[in-house]
Amino acid sequence: MRPLLVFSLWLTASFTHAEPPIRSGDRIAIVGNTFADQLRIHGYLETLLRQRADLSLRNLGWAGDTLTNRDRPSGFPTQTSTLTKHQTDVIIACFGMGESFNGEAGLEEFKTDLKAFLASHAGKKYNGESPVRLVLISPIASEDLGKLSPQRKKLNRELAAYTNAMKSVAQEKQVPFVDLYQPSLLIMKEQTEHTLTSNGITLNAFGYWALSHTLYQQLTAEPHQPWAIEINAETSTNTAIGVELSDIDTDTNISFTLTEKKTATVAPPRLRNLPASLKSQRDSLTVTHLAPGDYSLFIDGTEVITATDEDWANGVAIDNTPSHHEAEALRQAINDKNLQFTYSWKALNQVHIVGERKSSPSGRALPTEVRAFAKLAKERESKLAELLPTLPRKRQWQLIRAKNRLP
Repeated sequence: MRPLLVFSLWLTASFTHAEPPIRSGDRIAIVGNTFADQLRIHGYLETLLRQRADLSLRNLGWAGDTLTNRDRPSGFPTQTSTLTKHQTDVIIACFGMGESFNGEAGLEEFKTDLKAFLASHAGKKYNGESPVRLVLISPIASEDLGKLSPQRKKLNRELAAYTNAMKSVAQEKQVPFVDLYQPSLLIMKEQTEHTLTSNGITLNAFGYWALSHTLYQQLTAEPHQPWAIEINAETSTNTAIGVELSDIDTDTNISFTLTEKKTATVAPPRLRNLPASLKSQRDSLTVTHLAPGDYSLFIDGTEVITATDEDWANGVAIDNTPSHHEAEALRQAINDKNLQFTYSWKALNQVHIVGERKSSPSGRALPTEVRAFAKLAKERESKLAELLPTLPRKRQWQLIRAKNRLP
């Protein structure tokens, strides 16, 4: 069976506080650079968080933002007003990548700017009741993309230095800190056909799926433990994580009742040839001592996947069950909610706000449209809970030898 362990790459963030940074009921705002901005269009982190707890999240990330350079169009709402409107309990701040381009000579200035950023929010009660809590997120490592990343070694030395600087400030100010540099570097070093980034420093969809598990673990102070099921077809014994098995019958085929205790893990955007550390982040089923042949997995009568007896003995990723389709539907709904909020907060055509079309019919209509999008975002968010399954839940699983398939 895949062992119950959390790879060391998932444990590199510093978390020493009595309570986890994110708690059920929190209203969260994400601020920062391109990494923060793109979290909203992939939805993996927010899906993991929502599967665990009731919360509200608004992404205020902006591509290119740094601690001291956050240019906005004229008339744009202040960050304070947006944080207050959202009644923010927690700010997740993602910085360090853009600042690292100043090299090691800019480290002291970066630390000074980071302390000023923390001080600017210290004691602020955006929720109207209690001081806002902050979490600092480091930059990722630079990936080796050959000619596309000629300065990778130098950049990684600088990124490591800025990550350490951020960690030291977080420790001094007693602020939770998540180190994404080391986990991303370890994954990048594994031999795999999949890259994590599009240009060496900007994560692609696969990169966001991979590192969202790290973020989830450190923000909630608990490991992400996918379903891990093992059945011995010879003895009918089993072990399971995240689910419970009962009524196991191995006389002809393998059948059992599976009770879901935890929600299914959203499948990665790329399914084949994942590095070992990422394979462990997928739900899986292992069945040993099967007679030679192909076996198909059915869940509530629906075929899910077919594999050889050797594949089942080594463990097969299970990403295509009805429960996984529900998890993906939740992620898509979260992305839609985030899109509506983006339209309400960051209108895509600023010429209608401060430019030459401000007085045009479309420009005059924009404030009303912005309010409508904000309403849509709230409505979308209020319906997310309906997409979460009621657990525990039972389903019937069957592993049937291909030549003996049911009609």
